[in-house]
Amino acid sequence: MEPTESMPAQTRPPGVATADPGSVLLPGHDVPLGRYTTVRRLLPQRTRRMVGAWCFVDHFGPDDVAQRPGMEVPPHPHTGLQTVTWLLDGEILHRDSLGSVQSIRPGQLNVMTSGHGIAHSERSPTVHPPLMHGLQLWVALPDPARAGAADFAHHAELPRWRDGDLDVTLLVGELAGERSPARVYTPLLGAQLALAGPGPVGLPLRRDFEYALLALDGAAEVDGVPLAPGALLWLGAGRDAFTVRGEPGTRLMLLGGTPFDEPLVMWWNFVGRSHEEIAAAREDWMAGRRFGVVAADPDPP
Repeated sequence: MEPTESMPAQTRPPGVATADPGSVLLPGHDVPLGRYTTVRRLLPQRTRRMVGAWCFVDHFGPDDVAQRPGMEVPPHPHTGLQTVTWLLDGEILHRDSLGSVQSIRPGQLNVMTSGHGIAHSERSPTVHPPLMHGLQLWVALPDPARAGAADFAHHAELPRWRDGDLDVTLLVGELAGERSPARVYTPLLGAQLALAGPGPVGLPLRRDFEYALLALDGAAEVDGVPLAPGALLWLGAGRDAFTVRGEPGTRLMLLGGTPFDEPLVMWWNFVGRSHEEIAAAREDWMAGRRFGVVAADPDPP
């Protein structure tokens, strides 16, 4: 990712969709990740840097990897953030400098908290499913968590329920009286929504949150705005609810949170507050300090 200037949280987008004065459609762009994977980067963009503390969203697949290695991302560093990994198809093996070695499969959640610094790698196993499809998201850590200890958690079981024609899986935060086991450091929400019927269906929202919806697969219409797979619809803040219509089987990711009020500088795999912090992180990584070694990974960093 290209370096960006210091960026305060945004509470309103600079442009709006005419069909809904509280929303703006963000199409994303393709970015190569590792040796064999191309992702659609949906955050950050010039018109929308963050949604709550969500500061980075990559959507990959669905890709046919039956005759290919799949994901191959060698050891690399992180600081100042959490990585949140969610799969719809496939399998990825996570290794990190804490000694964690953990496979993730569809319906499971990996949350890695970098704190002051951690290194990890992400790879498809040698024998892997033929399809790969999922999300890699980052959460900006506030003070003082961003200077704290690193951590990794795998959640095989998450809250799931049906609300009318809507199947909900809660990744992080709280929704409809349910709470995810994943630890977060600011008020935050991540939930997969799957349409079991044509709708309309909806969910209550918090007025102090800002929200966005990502189309994972299938065609949907959100409050009258068409949403195609691989696009992100910024819903804004101050909403009580939204409604969705679409084909049965359509899956969406709902992201939300209170506006993040600490300015950020993002460069490569680092989230900081100043150019000097980012430069120090890069220097430490190049010198073999701070981030540790992913000992279980055969490739060099």
